Order: sequence, then structure tokens, then C-alpha cells
Amino acid sequence: MEIRQTNQQIVLNLLKLATFLLFAGRAWQHLFWDAPFRALLWDQQWMEGIIHFFSGGTWQEYVTSEKADHAIGMVTVGFGIFYSLMAILTLFVSEKFKRVQWLYIVASVALFFLAFLYTKEKFYHVGQFLEYSIQFSLPVLFIMAVRRELDFDRLKLLLKITIALTFSAHGLYAIGVYPQPGAFVDMVINVFHINEAAAKVFLKVAGVLDFVIAVAIFIPRVSRIALLYAIIWGGLTALARTWANFYWSFPLDSLHQHLYETLYRLPHMLVPMAAYFLSLRSEKQPKGTRKN
Repeated sequence: MEIRQTNQQIVLNLLKLATFLLFAGRAWQHLFWDAPFRALLWDQQWMEGIIHFFSGGTWQEYVTSEKADHAIGMVTVGFGIFYSLMAILTLFVSEKFKRVQWLYIVASVALFFLAFLYTKEKFYHVGQFLEYSIQFSLPVLFIMAVRRELDFDRLKLLLKITIALTFSAHGLYAIGVYPQPGAFVDMVINVFHINEAAAKVFLKVAGVLDFVIAVAIFIPRVSRIALLYAIIWGGLTALARTWANFYWSFPLDSLHQHLYETLYRLPHMLVPMAAYFLSLRSEKQPKGTRKN
């Protein structure tokens, strides 16, 4: 019983840390850099009729307006402030907090919308959207776990589904179903100091393994091994965003430009880690109560 209780607390702490880092990274991005709101708000096909209806002006006036551009910037900062407050709240939230669950639902909706905007930028590639499965699901799964509204077996299943979707989406880009992103290739070259051809082969192998892991985490006999791989690979891909773009000649600028990308991707390591400890918990149950 004591082991089971310890594992449960570890899982909650991991999900808390993952949720905090997700919010902190997205806050950093929105406050100091940018988010793809213009992918929607500067889309003439989507927005021209709406702009004309509310302002009466022309599309050209809208897209060249400093006030409109400033308003989009303020919307971006507003989301950054919201994510900052959610990061702070996450550090202190507990089962006693009865009226905050709606905030985490709003946060998940906001992250879902952000995933849609990135997908729109990438010509509506489904893989681009699914890549953010862990991120837009995490706030709701975290608060439901804290509030004990999910039993731990169901939580483990839901975490595994988000892991599988995220990793398989990465795999679609890595193996070339969609064009391999130049940023992926550059990161591999910068980290391993290999040529472009070797980097592309490396990505294809990693992509195949992403698909293997997405299936293997649901197979009881190999689930824990697959989750360990997901922990390591998720952590390395998150850290690579900063490591591959770090320059000793201007270290603080390098960190400021890229560390936030690592922060909001660290849940790709911490969520598999939480699922791993939930798997350990299941194995500690008496034979008559163990669930697959």
C-alpha cells in the first residue's frame, strides 16, 4: 500500500511539473516572441468578410493598419499573461481547489486553438495537429487527476493515447510522409556533427521507432521498455531545441531565443514518465485486482 501511495504522489508531481513547464514555456513564447495568430487573422479568405462587416473598411486597410497589428500583438501578450497565471496556479493547486477546473479547461481549449493555428500554417497537415496532443490534453488530465476525477488505470490509458498520438505525429515528419522539416535536419547536424544525408537517414530511423513505440506502449510485456524509450527520446528531442541552437559567443541570447521551446516540450518526457510509474503501480497490485 505504501509503495502504491508513493507512486501515485510521484505521478501527480510529474504531471504538475509537466503542466507548469508547458504553461511557462508558452507564456515565455507569447510574452517575448510571437504566436501564429496572424495565420488566421491575416487570412483574407477567412477574415475579409468579418473585417468588412465590423469595420466597414477594406482588406488592404486592415492588413496595413498599425492599430490592427498592435491589437494582434496585445492578444498575443494577453495569452502570455494567462499562461503565466496558470503556471503560478499550477504550483499551488491541490484537491482542495474546488473552483479552478474551468480554468484548466479554458487552457486546454487555448492550446487546442494554438495547435490548430500551427496546423493551418502547415497546410492543414493532420500530423502537425496531433504533434500537440500531449500539450493540449495535459491541463485537463492534470486537474482531473488532482481532483481524483480519474482513476489511475483510466489516467494511464489516456496518457498513453496522447503519447502515441504525439510520437506517431513526429514520426510522420521524420520518415518523410510530410516533407522532413529543415529545422529537424539542422538540429541533428548541429547536435551530432554529421552531414545532411546522414541526418536524414537518422531521422527516418527515429521516425520508424516513433511508430513502434506508439504501438508498443499498449502491449503489456513490452510497455515499460517502450515507455522508457519514450522518456529518453522525448527528453532528448526537447533539449535538442536549445542545445542545437546554443552559441557560447552569446549564451543569454541563445537561451532566450530557444529555451522556451524546450520548456513546453519537456512534457513529452514527463508524461511518459508518469505513465511509467502508473505501470509500476499496476504491477504492485494483488493478482486479483490487476488490470491490463
